[in-house]
Amino acid sequence: MDEVLIAGFRFAGEIVGVKRGSKRDRPDVGVILADQPAVAAGVFTQNKLRAAPVDLSVRRLRRGLCQGLVVNAGNANACTGAQGVADAKEMAALLALGLEPAIDPKLVCVASTGVIGEPLPMELLREGIPRVGRAASADGFSRFARAILTTDKGPKVAVREVQLDGRTVRLAGCAKGAGMIAPKMATTLAFITTDAAVEAAWLSDAVRAAADRTFNAVTVDGDTSTNDSLFVLASGAAGGKPLKKDGKRGRAFADALREVCGELATMLVRDGEGATKVVEVIVEGARTVREAERAARRIAESPLVKTAIHGADPNWGRILCAVGNAGIEVRADKLELDIGDVPVVRGGVGVREAETEVAAHAVMKQATYQLRVRLHVGRASASMMTCDFTKEYITINADYRS
Repeated sequence: MDEVLIAGFRFAGEIVGVKRGSKRDRPDVGVILADQPAVAAGVFTQNKLRAAPVDLSVRRLRRGLCQGLVVNAGNANACTGAQGVADAKEMAALLALGLEPAIDPKLVCVASTGVIGEPLPMELLREGIPRVGRAASADGFSRFARAILTTDKGPKVAVREVQLDGRTVRLAGCAKGAGMIAPKMATTLAFITTDAAVEAAWLSDAVRAAADRTFNAVTVDGDTSTNDSLFVLASGAAGGKPLKKDGKRGRAFADALREVCGELATMLVRDGEGATKVVEVIVEGARTVREAERAARRIAESPLVKTAIHGADPNWGRILCAVGNAGIEVRADKLELDIGDVPVVRGGVGVREAETEVAAHAVMKQATYQLRVRLHVGRASASMMTCDFTKEYITINADYRS
């Protein structure tokens, strides 16, 4: 992976010892530092049992500023009570006060990922976090991207450039996630840095809009984590007038941000635990976008559909059953389904042609394809990316803590 440079930021990732078992020799603490307080925004999990670092970061981002981020992998610091809250605060302070010169601890956000319900190994973090912070450098992005991983096969990185008033603005993002992925925020942990100059309120709206169309439109297993977080930090080092409205400049930046989020979100599905196939579920002709989204999600998260995807079994009844369970307006006599470019259902009835089953099976053997459902009760549409369920998914999660 070529090194990523974003003006105004330094990065690091090192082994501290949070991970255990077979992963104990992998980097597990990462740091992002801004040369000056950066404009910042984020979106976070809708799981009602939010982890302590999520609550801390939500509060601190209300100021619209962040100068440091410390992330640990291997321990979620979720469902850990008052001690977990104290530990999240201490992690921020360990980074802020361990730097030379020190920065304001209240300008440091925290993210954690890993096993739920276990206390953090603070004795290791008290030594490790200041050390990682001092190691941060402009060319440390790849080390940071590796330090946030858990069951991922490898780093997930996306980079874009956009021209604003003759200035080249860069965006670089990385994410982690392969399991416990469901679209109710910005699934998993993701971090995007940019040298653009932006105003905080505008950035917050842009981040939420980008997440809704990307991270919130993918699923691996239907489980929304206690720790899901998307952070976007803007240093302003590229110069120029701060973006503060959706004019031509704002749209150009927002498009680039959405592209970075979209690439990372797609990587999550491709790297789904044990996944061998990536499928886009498209629902058209719904009464409302919300109903189209509900149907697409129901199909994408159905274990019966996902196992059929793995087996390349064109059992279209499973797909229509999921639509019927979505709680939306459906007319059975109007339903249509295509698997790839193969018409499988018309008027709510299977297309009984000799070659249909063979052709649909051939499509489903491919690594990527589309399932397209037409409801014909309205004009709204939505899509969602999903993957198959495999035996490896069970193996990975059965042995997760070992």
